[in-house]
Amino acid sequence: MASVVAREDLRTPAVFVLETLAVAGCYYAGGRLGLMRELRVGGSVVSPVWPPTGVAVACLLVLGLRCWAGIALGALLILLHLTTLRLSSLGVLVGNTAAPVVGYLLLRRVGFRMDLTRLRDCLSLVFLGAFAAMLISSTAGAVMLLATGDLPAEHFWLVWLAWWVGDAMGVLLVAPVLLVLYRVRAPVPWQRWVEGVVLAVIAAGLVPLATHSRASLLFVIYPLLIWAALRFQLAGSMVCALFASVMATISATDRVGPFRNLSEVEVLSNLQAFNGALALTALLLSAVITEQRNTRRSVERACQELVEVLEHLTAGEAAGRPPPPPPPRREGE
Repeated sequence: MASVVAREDLRTPAVFVLETLAVAGCYYAGGRLGLMRELRVGGSVVSPVWPPTGVAVACLLVLGLRCWAGIALGALLILLHLTTLRLSSLGVLVGNTAAPVVGYLLLRRVGFRMDLTRLRDCLSLVFLGAFAAMLISSTAGAVMLLATGDLPAEHFWLVWLAWWVGDAMGVLLVAPVLLVLYRVRAPVPWQRWVEGVVLAVIAAGLVPLATHSRASLLFVIYPLLIWAALRFQLAGSMVCALFASVMATISATDRVGPFRNLSEVEVLSNLQAFNGALALTALLLSAVITEQRNTRRSVERACQELVEVLEHLTAGEAAGRPPPPPPPRREGE
């Protein structure tokens, strides 16, 4: 018995180290993806969607608070990739680590469930995990850049807003997809695979056309999003939203399609409005549809149980046995 306990004690630090390195690697990979497409706002380079925030929130929800060290290590690796460490880097590092941790604590406080099948869970992710928590990272980073003179005062609010929205979009677009992938268990019927392939083929042709056309065709993506939410709930709608957001970000950074001939601020504002509308539509619509389906299944189960009870009572009366006494009435009924 003592040897078993000893082996478990020795294995726990090793598991912690492996989890920390895995989280740091995923965070760093997400950061490199985010840095592939950047926009210049107020003399600073910002990412319209910052995937590491979504990676960090998802890892915290799955692994717990112990993975904060991996988030900090991943954020440090991103900073080392971008620049040499300075005083302002400390504020960015602390903010990027604290923001997802605070978001996780807020979500756990309100009883958040990772399956995102309730509307309240989606609203909690939007307003607590994304909008509220990411105020920490954007404020800490922008304030430190301003204090060290790396950010002009006249551009503070513009950079702060772009930073906050980019971090929030990372949570709204990336975290749900990772949580869906983590919870995939049940086999999918082949009919659903066929429909999913048809949806993917249509999206692969329509979304690049809508995001790169000079005409304002971005609205044609929303029927695809509604189709994905109706038939595949969160898994389909969030993957579709993420794909559309990536294609729109590529179009915006290349200044083509609906983002052609726009100023830097106009490109960023239009792109972020589109990404935000995509994420909110996918999250909330799929949650409402899933809630309605779960309610219908509960009603169907209750009706089936009632039919079985009535059949049992009828069979008892036909056999000449007295029916069981009714349940006692509670006071006040």
